[in-house]
Amino acid sequence: MAIDAIYPSLKDKTVLITGGGSGIGEALTRAFIAQSAKVGFLDYDKAASETLAAELHSPDLHFEYCDLRDIDALQVAVKAVSAKIGPIRILVNNAARDDRHSLESVTSDYFDERIATNLKHQLFAAQAVAGPMAAAGGGSIINMGSTSWMIGQGGMPCYTTAKSAVQGLTRGLARDLGPDNIRVNAVIPGWIMTQRQIDMWLTEESEKELMQRQCVKRKLIPEDIARFVLFMASDEAGACSNQSYIVDGGWV
Repeated sequence: MAIDAIYPSLKDKTVLITGGGSGIGEALTRAFIAQSAKVGFLDYDKAASETLAAELHSPDLHFEYCDLRDIDALQVAVKAVSAKIGPIRILVNNAARDDRHSLESVTSDYFDERIATNLKHQLFAAQAVAGPMAAAGGGSIINMGSTSWMIGQGGMPCYTTAKSAVQGLTRGLARDLGPDNIRVNAVIPGWIMTQRQIDMWLTEESEKELMQRQCVKRKLIPEDIARFVLFMASDEAGACSNQSYIVDGGWV
């Protein structure tokens, strides 16, 4: 699916995308490069990320290997991106993993690891970019949530806990950073057909439920999210902050 809209305000802006090497993150990386933005992305899938970087082959693209659960490494990676392509004006906190797990299997260590994977890095990435972003004149922070907790999905209580907290984080940051001309919003995807979702979770039964529940009777793909994130990052959304926007084809 081609993205036809062009946002002039994104040209030459420095964008940081977490988890930008595959899935929704890959679509975001491609979309921002197509807008002539300068894009840095962090990911721990080195092979997929290097393949993407080689394919796009842009002087405005920079990949940093990073396990986002390691906050010290995250802070170093953010500085490396800034040093390479300039002060970050747009942050997309995209990285997450919706691994399934039962309530009875959860240990204290596993809970902490899931929070680190799906929530903690969003706060610290925002912390790392906020000062330079303010000094550069402001910008946009977009935190990726999930409709999973809204629809009462079971089978992954740590994930739904983390993703519900994204909205609280978003609203608090929006209030704190608004005086510095930094907008903070959450984008809440529904079930997006990344290759991981197709390989691991999509079945004939779940696809039937999807078509029953969504108002839009088609599978949603990563470019559907990229389209909306581009708008939210651009000056066209300059009056939007402290909000959560659901992009799920009308399930919720």
